[in-house]
Amino acid sequence: MSDLPALVVALPILGSVAVLLAGLVRPRTGWPITVLAAVGQVVAVGALATRAFGDDPVRYVVGGFTAPFGIELVVDGLSASMALLVAVVSVGVLAYARTAGPRSNPFYATYLLLVAGLTGMSITGDVFNMYVFLEITGLTAYALVASGEGGRSALAALKYLLVGTVGASLFLLGIGYAYIATGTLNMADLSAQLAEVGYTDPLVQAAFGLLVVGLFVKVAVFPVHTWQPTAYAGAPDSVSAFISALVSTVAAYALIRIVFTVFTVDFLAANGFAQTLLAAAAVVSIVAGSVLAVTQTEIKRMLAYSSVSQFGLVLAAIAVANGTALTGAAIHLVGHGIMKGGLFLTSGLVATETGARTVDGYEGLAERLPAGAGAFGVLALAMVGVPPAVGFVGKWYVALGAVEAEAWPLAVVIFASTLLTLAYFARIVERMYFREAPAADANVEPAGAERGTRTAVATDGTGQPSDETGSSPTGDALAGARVSLGMRATVVAAAVLAIVLGVAAFQYGQLLEPTIERLLS
Repeated sequence: MSDLPALVVALPILGSVAVLLAGLVRPRTGWPITVLAAVGQVVAVGALATRAFGDDPVRYVVGGFTAPFGIELVVDGLSASMALLVAVVSVGVLAYARTAGPRSNPFYATYLLLVAGLTGMSITGDVFNMYVFLEITGLTAYALVASGEGGRSALAALKYLLVGTVGASLFLLGIGYAYIATGTLNMADLSAQLAEVGYTDPLVQAAFGLLVVGLFVKVAVFPVHTWQPTAYAGAPDSVSAFISALVSTVAAYALIRIVFTVFTVDFLAANGFAQTLLAAAAVVSIVAGSVLAVTQTEIKRMLAYSSVSQFGLVLAAIAVANGTALTGAAIHLVGHGIMKGGLFLTSGLVATETGARTVDGYEGLAERLPAGAGAFGVLALAMVGVPPAVGFVGKWYVALGAVEAEAWPLAVVIFASTLLTLAYFARIVERMYFREAPAADANVEPAGAERGTRTAVATDGTGQPSDETGSSPTGDALAGARVSLGMRATVVAAAVLAIVLGVAAFQYGQLLEPTIERLLS
């Protein structure tokens, strides 16, 4: 039996410990150690993924205890995709954060713990173990959001903590109900036991409702999304990119796993209210998220509300509950992680270079920062669903699945989501390419600055200025000097990857067929 499943969870934890110990001897040693651990994570997860796409998933029982009594790790095509997404995005954000910051050892140690939590959520085969990793993910995400300078980051982290704790508590309560009904926590065994108890049993129905609503909070489904815009906008740019790309994405994956691996499509067939709940949440999130995104003037808040809308498509796929839609959900999750993370990184690059953090501040950006405008434009059009980008393929599969299921109202909303997404991204593209740059930037905020905070980009995460002279750089001229090759390369790579993934998405869908068939069997 391969130890790779355990290694991909243990490696970032060991890296986190190493970063903390190194920091006791010499400050600011965290970045190279974190990069080493993150690259090792990519290699280990990549090796594991080559074994996971097939007829049988890779299984590992922690401590050698026989399932269902031991903690089981299960890696199939879908879970391997999530773990690989986490590993790749973590390396990309590190390349960006080398200059953008924060750069303290505690920051990097927390960063690696978040990687461990997300990876554990992706590959666990035990619902209580999923809760443990969900809590690790939540606690580390709260800390990273608070790593920005000033009160805005602290307030955002507090709000995230309060709302996230409610979601985690509901999820844990749902696990308790499921355990009372079945006496087991292993996902595969739990699925069999729930069927024996009966899908219409009130205890089973209550367990489903609590688990799903708890994950709704973590995914940021409307109207329990309120933590997300504040957290994304208040966090440092590197952190915003990391959590926007991965935290809600992995939570949405967990929702797919709970619905189809634990409760199965038979539960949905026996309880029409469950599909109605999922479909209604999908429609409301798609529409409300888009409308709220259109009304925003700050770029990061607009991107946050965009995520509320985009995850509505994943809920729609779960509600449709057929192979085509679930394939689309998987593609959309991977694509969204790359596209949204890239958009947040690009917005940070633009802010660092020009000081612009609002929609109007992007006027004439193509002249001032061609690479940043180009990357943002490509990623924005990919989010809209313009082929051949990955955003198109995911939406196409989900919409086709809705048509196959004859869920016509849902299909109409899914198709309309393209126009809704265009409504808030088109205004930015228009400003970047079809308006002249402002004559003077006197009214633009200093680069890297958040409202009511000190410069998050220009600090090392400890509150000390990060430039060699010890001064705190302000103004656009100094901001431009702080943009590194790694920052530029990361945002360009994200834009290129969004196109490459779109070209390869149909082949990826075929690789997922055995996994999707098992989910629906």
